Amino acid sequence: MEYNWNIESQSPETLSLCRDLSRELHISLPAACLLVRRGIITTDQARAYVRPSLEDLHDPYLMRDMDRAVERLNRGLLKGENIMVYGDYDVDGTTAVAMMYTFLCSLSIHISYYIPDRYTEGYGISFKGIDEAQARGCTLIIALDCGIKAVDKVQYAQQRGIDFIICDHHTPGDEIPQAVAVLNMKRSDCPYPYKELSGCGVGFKLIQALSRHRGLPQERWQQLLPLLAMSIASDVVPITGENRILAFYGLKMLNAHPSIGLQGILEVADLLDKQITISDLVYKLGPRINACGRMRSGVEAVQLLICNDIVQARATAQAVDSYNIERRDFDIKTTEQALAMLHQDPQNEQRCTTVVYSPDWHKGVVGIAASRLTETYYRPTIVLTGGEGDIISGSARSVGGFDIYTAIDSCRDLLTNFGGHQFAAGLSMHEKNLPEFKQRFEAYVAAHILPQQQQPTLIIEQEIQFSDIDAQFFNILRHMEPFGPGNPRPIFCTRGVINNRYTKRVGKTGDHLRLDVTDRTAAISGIAFGKGDMALWLQNGQAVDICYELEENVFNGSTSIQMMVADIKKCL
Repeated sequence: MEYNWNIESQSPETLSLCRDLSRELHISLPAACLLVRRGIITTDQARAYVRPSLEDLHDPYLMRDMDRAVERLNRGLLKGENIMVYGDYDVDGTTAVAMMYTFLCSLSIHISYYIPDRYTEGYGISFKGIDEAQARGCTLIIALDCGIKAVDKVQYAQQRGIDFIICDHHTPGDEIPQAVAVLNMKRSDCPYPYKELSGCGVGFKLIQALSRHRGLPQERWQQLLPLLAMSIASDVVPITGENRILAFYGLKMLNAHPSIGLQGILEVADLLDKQITISDLVYKLGPRINACGRMRSGVEAVQLLICNDIVQARATAQAVDSYNIERRDFDIKTTEQALAMLHQDPQNEQRCTTVVYSPDWHKGVVGIAASRLTETYYRPTIVLTGGEGDIISGSARSVGGFDIYTAIDSCRDLLTNFGGHQFAAGLSMHEKNLPEFKQRFEAYVAAHILPQQQQPTLIIEQEIQFSDIDAQFFNILRHMEPFGPGNPRPIFCTRGVINNRYTKRVGKTGDHLRLDVTDRTAAISGIAFGKGDMALWLQNGQAVDICYELEENVFNGSTSIQMMVADIKKCL
């Protein structure tokens, strides 16, 4: 993929702030610039940033309806009502259910949980789930990571004597459900200052508020933070503000004291006794948890996350791992078939969007396939498959900051259901509406997408020299973790780089490049995946410009700093 390089410029005013912070903290100018770019311009702000504090979390009662939610939930607990914890089947939903269920079970024996079936019930609150709550004698449902558009479902439940507390983070529709409480910081009438919580995060704020109401110690909810960190990482919410604090402490607890259920999945992911990072949650744990809902049932994910028996945890984790392998096979097959369709379409190259449909694709992998297709064509993408009757459904993925939710919303009259946010969404429609939807979706995107959103861009933090990369500089980088959306791992650029000694092709077919290079101020090693064809250029003494991330490499007991190369351009 051809990347644009966008090297962020510094105004004279910004550079002056960097110099001031460099002097105050006794750190290098490039290190100070890392902090200033994140809005950190004073010594006190720097201390708060590198040492996140749970004391800086917002008051949960700032969220609209929180007082009503706490009153209703506390009343239900005191009266011994049967309470159902209801959540979506993805990582955000299942971790939210596991978190809320674990917490409430410490207060009552009348708690159960429910995860809808992706294939028979679809996303969100279902009539079947409400009927099951009634059959269990439940009079209160706590909906997590779903429910913000379930107007008719909430009314259906009320008619059966069941109250709802909704904890959601998705974009609200025109009408808010008439639940006892609707907790969603994205409501236009909600004053909560941080708008980017995950669905699990909204549920956590309810736990935090109830804990305060009951005078429970902070430790009661702190032990749940590893589940919240998993939701933050996997649901691709910004790791800024509260999310950064919660992810920081969630990772800290996960590394120090993982629950028995989490130990099981850490074992199959080969992460037990290793330092777990946000990337591990995104690429190793998250896909395994997601695979339950995609290939079997999200219930198994919750069973694993709440498990208190290590033998059972290991057995369930092994099953979950097998689902992930199965999911990967379906994912590859679906992506290959979709690419073949696009290659045969003579109009494909002229389009601003990708919309593909097959009634035979596995519903559990269409979202992954949509992500894969954006890696090939880099444009807003929707992958659809068959459903019940003539209803087709699928997943949408965006690129370059383009708001795909609004684009889909412009076609809402053609849809039977849709939901999501700026970067990803789900939707369904009658099959007969697909041709018109494709046409209108394409027209909307073509009219609104910006040129810079149509080609992948590497946002480069700074142009530096290899001599700038010392222990102090890397220590500042480590204190900026956890990285993720809104707080990306910095990408650096160094120009005029030449071979030092051992640059060569690596990998079974020589596709990758092992770098040992210098810019004449210092030398550094690194790996560049898919860049094996640059080996000869460097071995012949030719120079390149290189952009890269930095990470710690441990090999044979020795620790060093190495580059993870994002892109290389020849100096011609």
